[in-house]
Amino acid sequence: MRNFRNYYQILGVERNASPAAVKQAYRQLARRYHPDVNPGDKQAEEQFKIISEAYQVLSDPAKRAEYDRFGQYWQQKGFQGASPARSDFDYSRFADFQDFLDQLLLRFTRRNEPRSETWDQRADIEARLNLSLQQAYKGGRHRLSLGERTLEINLPPGMVTGQRLRLRHQGENGGDLYLHIHVTPDEQLRLEGDDIHCTVPITPSEAILGAHVQVPTLDGPVKMVIPPRVQNHQRLRLPGRGYPREDQTRGDQIVELLVQVPTELTPQELQLYEQIRKIERFNPRKPTVSVKS
Repeated sequence: MRNFRNYYQILGVERNASPAAVKQAYRQLARRYHPDVNPGDKQAEEQFKIISEAYQVLSDPAKRAEYDRFGQYWQQKGFQGASPARSDFDYSRFADFQDFLDQLLLRFTRRNEPRSETWDQRADIEARLNLSLQQAYKGGRHRLSLGERTLEINLPPGMVTGQRLRLRHQGENGGDLYLHIHVTPDEQLRLEGDDIHCTVPITPSEAILGAHVQVPTLDGPVKMVIPPRVQNHQRLRLPGRGYPREDQTRGDQIVELLVQVPTELTPQELQLYEQIRKIERFNPRKPTVSVKS
């Protein structure tokens, strides 16, 4: 048997936590330890696998009930549905408790073996579903190919990597299909917690004078006001443009400004920059004067 893991402690929730609380705790931890956020960090990657395992159990009512009932032995085949041992049972013929448990599990497995040939062929299957950030955000209808089969499924909005969806009776011979969600990185937008982050390049004149620039968001491009005299790597916030939360609100979008200097200029542009250099008073290398009290 593998080492027992307390899934409630792993997710940081109480044993009576609601499904919504379990999901919210998982999403917060998944975004903290996601491999895309921690590239090359093996410990974060292992922790991400552990919290994903905990969520897969506690988010499934049937598995959670078995886990709560049987504790560390909940995954042993045939143990579910076992009746308690009689108090007058003779334990002396077993070498130790582990020997007794192994025999008990074997007995229950044999007793619970399916008798129907059709039932023997029924099996759950698992598949990985890769989604773009836009698809994961919007959800909706999605076509999934499984070998020779094609399924039309309806995805919920606001999905995250590590989330698992269960499709009843879509497995082999009436079993269930479990889809493991993986959100692929986006070229422009990245998800951190409930916020969306992006970088927007601007010109030196836009940084000095201010401007209206177009910014990519999950809902499409929007116009954003750049105030005058912004600094390189300064961050601006677009409220309510982030990822959906459990309470139906949304996070924010954080826009980082990147001031870019042109490499090709016309003679007229160079002449104007020369005039600015002659009259400008700003010196970023000038030491600041400390005032002594």
